[in-house]
Amino acid sequence: MKKNLWSSLVGLVLAFAPAIASAQEHAAAAGGGEGFMKYFAIAIGAGLAIGLSAIGGGLGQGKAVASALEGIARNPGAAGKIVTPMIIGLAMIESLVIYGLVVALILVFKIV
Repeated sequence: MKKNLWSSLVGLVLAFAPAIASAQEHAAAAGGGEGFMKYFAIAIGAGLAIGLSAIGGGLGQGKAVASALEGIARNPGAAGKIVTPMIIGLAMIESLVIYGLVVALILVFKIV
């Protein structure tokens, strides 16, 4: 359990490192530290937007595929009726991740 916690913390620090560096660079280019918090908040928001949407999308897609495969395993004859709605559901889940990417890109372009 401790190993998972430490690897999660290290991953979190590494995930925010580019956002912090980008915010500091743009704050310095803006003429001082007064705009640092604004750029920092935008960078963190962009990172959270794509990160959380990717995590949520991955969990949703994993659950959808697992349920579909379980249904196919119980009734192999219904595979044709299960696969098509599963693909449509996966596309809808993926569209939510793409919305998160769009929000992150909008935030990043506010920095630039």
